[in-house]
Amino acid sequence: MCGIVGYVGRQPAAPLLLAGLRRLEYRGYDSAGLATWHDGQIELRKCRGKIDEGLAPLLEARPLPGHLGVGHTRWATHGPPSDINAHPHCDASGRIAVVHNGVIENHEALKQRLRAAGHAFRSETDTEVLAHLIGVHYAHPDLPGLAPAERLVRALERALAEVQGTYGLGVICADTPGLLLGARRGSPLILGLGQGENFLASDATAMVAHTRQVVYLNDGDLATLTAEHFQVTHLGRKAAAVQVSQIEFAPEAAERGGYPHFMLKEIFEQPATIANALRGRLDEAEATAKFGGLNMTPAELRAVDRIVITACGTSWHAGLVGEHYLESLAHIPVEVEYASEFRYRNPPLDKHTLVLVITQSGETADTLAALREARRRGHRVLALCNVVGSTIAREADGGIYLHAGPEIGVASTKAFTSQVTVLLLFALFMGRLRMLSPARGLSLLRALAQAPELVRTALSLDPQVRDLAARYADRRDFYYLGRQLGFPVALEGALKLKEISYLHAEAWPAAEMKHGPIALMDAASPCVFLAPRGFLYEKLLSNIEEVRARGAPVIALATEGDTTIAAKAQEVLYLPDTDELLWPLLAVIPLQLLAYHIAVRRGCDVDKPRHLAKSVTVE
Repeated sequence: MCGIVGYVGRQPAAPLLLAGLRRLEYRGYDSAGLATWHDGQIELRKCRGKIDEGLAPLLEARPLPGHLGVGHTRWATHGPPSDINAHPHCDASGRIAVVHNGVIENHEALKQRLRAAGHAFRSETDTEVLAHLIGVHYAHPDLPGLAPAERLVRALERALAEVQGTYGLGVICADTPGLLLGARRGSPLILGLGQGENFLASDATAMVAHTRQVVYLNDGDLATLTAEHFQVTHLGRKAAAVQVSQIEFAPEAAERGGYPHFMLKEIFEQPATIANALRGRLDEAEATAKFGGLNMTPAELRAVDRIVITACGTSWHAGLVGEHYLESLAHIPVEVEYASEFRYRNPPLDKHTLVLVITQSGETADTLAALREARRRGHRVLALCNVVGSTIAREADGGIYLHAGPEIGVASTKAFTSQVTVLLLFALFMGRLRMLSPARGLSLLRALAQAPELVRTALSLDPQVRDLAARYADRRDFYYLGRQLGFPVALEGALKLKEISYLHAEAWPAAEMKHGPIALMDAASPCVFLAPRGFLYEKLLSNIEEVRARGAPVIALATEGDTTIAAKAQEVLYLPDTDELLWPLLAVIPLQLLAYHIAVRRGCDVDKPRHLAKSVTVE
């Protein structure tokens, strides 16, 4: 969601901070700002709006000198987007500046106490309350005898001991010209280690152009950085365990590479990202998949008699596909839960229940809370995750990385297909531990090996989809319908259209249409049917006839060679004929492209859709 960048070193800070914030724009934001140390003072530049429309021109008119600073892109929680509510925020003296991701839940009580002590607040944010609280402790009578750096660290520790909620923080002070502080609880924060310079950021993409060496902070960690050194302690003054990791992707992976939008680039990267998800995991000799990080023995995996999948958004849709895979291939009962609901429910989880969490970022707040609740109850938790070193990847008992590379577009595309690929591999693996035959296992492996090329064929539909989008971009309501594996893909297609074009779109199992939704069907509402040839095909044709009888135009995704459906649909997009379990990987491609091209036709900001954020780290 919000983005943090911090720098301490020998180079001018403002250009580095601004470049880092630009790399975090994909996370979603409504205002941006910088603070730097210069000549014994903290100087601020911040304003509402996009960087190129607000902050960048402001910095051109009023440059920020200094070699120490923090920057922030804000996604509004407390108070509307405005120049005043933009970060950084300062304490009452103006000598301590703070940038903050997360939510201070008891900020109102703290604000009342501070107001009673004479403090005045300019903004409506919870972050300004925290800045004032740090300032109060910094000036406390039992601390001034300490050196300014030690005093600032102690003040931050004391302030954080009083707050409830989540935070990722960057803090600088006018009295400490070479010191940058960071702290984390529930909101991601990473240290970047350079030569004669160090960085702080909420996402590795902000600093990958300058360093590949990073330290992922844990909850409760407090980091002190100078140009030459860094130290991490746990709140309470204990030294924290530190592991230096390597960023897996190159800086150019976070660039558009000639595409007009990151989303389109990431759609076309899917043959490669699916190949990455498969690499080293296909075992034809044993007719199964193989994984290196599950941290469970075959006996433990065979003992699993129920799986609960928990996720949010697009990952939840992938979980629905995974439910079908696991139940059909491994005959294990599966439930798919919204992480935001699972964390507050008290569902019965039997002794041999395995919890599987799915996340692109590895930092989604609700999914992380679900993981922690499952582990608290003594259950084994595996994670499907794309970000090495993320909180969920580190806290899970084991897991599988997607290896999809950075996903910059807010609307997830390549992460979904990577998740589906890995879920099919995992279901095959679990099935072969039970009763799945070698012949069926081998046929699936061979079909999966062809998946990158099949997806490349699906991408060749792009010109046809672009023309189709031109014909339907003026419609206001879209309906997506499918059966079995087609239903979660329909949900994902509808979500993509909603996210980036701001059109109303809904999805249902095709047979459920008659139980109410058919009342909405008319000539102005296109209906997108996922209609592969095979199981339930005839029933889907009947559903299409029902829609046609109401005058609604039909857009069908069908199997190549299907001549029957051409007589029943206004538009047909043909996909390669393959194993039915690979249908989600192929069918989602034209749906992603349709959403993209409609959004472009409507003049929407495809990579940064309104009100949305890439990594949702608050409830």
